[in-house]
Amino acid sequence: MNRFKQSIRENRKGILLMTLAAFLTSLGQMFWKLSGAGMNPELIGGFIFYFLGAVLMILSFRFGSLSVLHPLLSLGYVFALFLGVFLVGETIETVHVLGVLLIIGGVVLIGGGDH
Repeated sequence: MNRFKQSIRENRKGILLMTLAAFLTSLGQMFWKLSGAGMNPELIGGFIFYFLGAVLMILSFRFGSLSVLHPLLSLGYVFALFLGVFLVGETIETVHVLGVLLIIGGVVLIGGGDH
């Protein structure tokens, strides 16, 4: 557990940036869905959010280990699920909740330490 805390401490800035990057890319994808595949403000907004997420992802690698930060990108699936439920009105089932728990558990186990 001590190694886990040390890894979190050492990669803190990168973890925060990568988590924000995962959120922004999933937000961009949600706007693409809302655009209906037409050239409109939602599509352009989606590109902007996705671009910002990609830039933050690149920057985050300067502040942490690849083995810790890269698994955090899978949090985008978790963010996409919640964005779909709360902003688009999609339904969530028990299997989705289980999937979210498995993703979060995997992020903790795989990305939880680089020592």
